[in-house]
Amino acid sequence: MSYTEVPGVRVPIRMWTDPATVEGQAMQQLRNISSLPWLHGLAVMPDVHLGKGATVGSVIAMKGAVCPAAVGVDIGCGMSAVKTSLTAKDLPDDLSRLRSKIEQIIPVGRGMHSDPVDPRKLHGFQTAGWDDFWQRFDGVAHEVKWRRERAMQQMGTLGGGNHMIELCVDTQGSVWLMLHSGSRGIGKELAEYHMGVARSLSHNQGLVDRDLAVFISDTPQMAAYRQDLFWAQEYAANNRSIMMALFQSVVRREFARAKVVFEETISCHHNYVAEERYDGVDLLVTRKGAIRAGTGEYGIIPGSMGTSSFIVRGLGNEDAFNSASHGAGRKMSRTAAKKRFTTRDLEEQTRGVECRKDSGVVDEIPGAYKSIEKVMAQQRDLVEIVAQIKQVICIKG
Repeated sequence: MSYTEVPGVRVPIRMWTDPATVEGQAMQQLRNISSLPWLHGLAVMPDVHLGKGATVGSVIAMKGAVCPAAVGVDIGCGMSAVKTSLTAKDLPDDLSRLRSKIEQIIPVGRGMHSDPVDPRKLHGFQTAGWDDFWQRFDGVAHEVKWRRERAMQQMGTLGGGNHMIELCVDTQGSVWLMLHSGSRGIGKELAEYHMGVARSLSHNQGLVDRDLAVFISDTPQMAAYRQDLFWAQEYAANNRSIMMALFQSVVRREFARAKVVFEETISCHHNYVAEERYDGVDLLVTRKGAIRAGTGEYGIIPGSMGTSSFIVRGLGNEDAFNSASHGAGRKMSRTAAKKRFTTRDLEEQTRGVECRKDSGVVDEIPGAYKSIEKVMAQQRDLVEIVAQIKQVICIKG
């Protein structure tokens, strides 16, 4: 047993990190989660840190209930990565042109496509179910239906914050494409609408933290949330797929002589809900800042914009509900990072990376994150490392 068990209110808290290193507010959040009457189990990943509603880096398994604030506002946020036939020797010394070409085709930050991307025109994109996916938008909460046009234009866009697009090189010299994004504005608005509904329900009035309000099975509110939740998770997966197809199109054109071949894409959510069975019980498992790491399942655990990331294969540890960390995890807030670090620090910590080095991304500086190497060491019983990759281009919104 490599985890530390900490007493909780209703269930023990299994922690894949030293509890003494977790900030007090995050520990209180975990204790609050452990008090939920519907909770079956709680696993805490080594990248754990304070979050809104629920702790980032937590796996919350509940029977007959789900907490929308624990899922978070970026429903379906996750990663995609693909290995290419290119090697480091194929890359030019100056990567600024390639970075610019990527930024031209994939909107970042608040940007969106002027017209929705037609996936039928994208090389290799699987269009089966595309029309059905958008038809099902008619069934989402009435309060956000008017956002359809914006949702279509944001499909295939990056967003801001810790979302990123990276060109990476692994320790064997192979080039990888990697990106991180979620369900954009439509996921946020669906999440906020349902969080408000949950807080108003009578069974949530006595909770120690109203942000932990839940929906209960076999109620119309739960049915409505599940429908919107799973649609938004699909939106996020499609968003990453379209971005990856656009990313690949740039690489094909820029390295046309090399006739680039792409291996199968690895993709994983790390803010989502799944229906899974543990201890003979059907559960709703919320991974907030955690990936699924079932036996043999591939996943992606990124570091920061100046450190290594890892392609991993799950070991199927059911004590952790078949989960692993979703990244390095922040060790300080964005506000704290902006106060502590300067653009000069950012330049130093991202030396050798073609990326933004201005004040707008100082809060994403590697120094604001935990050591990815230590995080990986703490979850040796959750995943095995398949590849270690390091960015040479990092695009932020």
